[in-house]
Amino acid sequence: MTKTNTLITGGSGYFGSLLRDRLRTRGQSVRIYDLMDADDRPGDVSFVAGDIRDESRVAEVCAGCEVVYHCVAQVPLAKDKKLFHSVNVHGTDNLLKSALAAKVRKVIYVSSSAVFGAPKKNPVTEQTPPLPAEAYGRAKLEGETLCAHYAQLALDVSVIRPRTIMGHGRLGILQILFEWIREGYNVPVLGSGENIYQFVHADDLAEACILAAARPGGTTYNCGTDRFGSMREVLEHLCAHAKTGSKVKNVPMKPAVWLMNLTSALGLSPLGPYHALMYGRSLYFDITKAQKELGWKPRSSNNEMFVQSYDWYLKNRDATLRSRGASHHRSAVKQGVLSLVKHWL
Repeated sequence: MTKTNTLITGGSGYFGSLLRDRLRTRGQSVRIYDLMDADDRPGDVSFVAGDIRDESRVAEVCAGCEVVYHCVAQVPLAKDKKLFHSVNVHGTDNLLKSALAAKVRKVIYVSSSAVFGAPKKNPVTEQTPPLPAEAYGRAKLEGETLCAHYAQLALDVSVIRPRTIMGHGRLGILQILFEWIREGYNVPVLGSGENIYQFVHADDLAEACILAAARPGGTTYNCGTDRFGSMREVLEHLCAHAKTGSKVKNVPMKPAVWLMNLTSALGLSPLGPYHALMYGRSLYFDITKAQKELGWKPRSSNNEMFVQSYDWYLKNRDATLRSRGASHHRSAVKQGVLSLVKHWL
């Protein structure tokens, strides 16, 4: 793509900041719209502070933009149904309405695999009917429905559905996993741990978004790595790499899920309903459509992205624990009751 005025909503967050950097390397001018500025924002990237729920502010920031990447979202860690709806639904409506009025050439809506809940059949394709099982997934699906509505009004908008995002700098819940392994504690899998689980590297996802933005015509793409296996496999590979003595331990699924939901509801654990729903279940995408239509090929496997993320965490741990990230996925998470659980495995 030629140099353009590009807007990233949520551009101070984990994925938004990596997308920002990829766009800059391609010579694109980038504008960030977020509640907080990021410490690592380059000087040639402009920043506009604002809330995605502020309709007039969103209209201002969309003016003059050719491409908009809509990355802002309240993620499962927020555990707030009202916030999911106001940000992920009402905020998305504001963005799409403003993009239409501003005659934006292309909008990329970053959705979530949570729209499928725990699918009855894998692999999941773009034709698989979405069936979210908790508030976050339902809100993201409502966002997709809004995209379809505005597409009928002549807005060119494509939906990108990523599997769980990994990569250097990824913290949130995964920071707890990395810390346990660093300390040599065992890590749990639910049931046998043989559930097939696919991830996607943030850099690969950014490439898919950029390719989709260059392609006219609204559509949907499911994105994940093409090299993946079971949850047990990826965790055992990481433990072997870390060489701290950590091992993967089986935990009975039904009582574990019950306890995860209970401690989450009581505010004793950072885990949300989506984590309880999916950690022990299989979900993986067929990515054929993205590969064929976009020429997209993911570079990192499950194992490679976990090792890279863990090694980055070790190298940057002290600075990370002192800083306050601009999003849940860029911040360390308080373990709550999980700090006790690790002693029982």
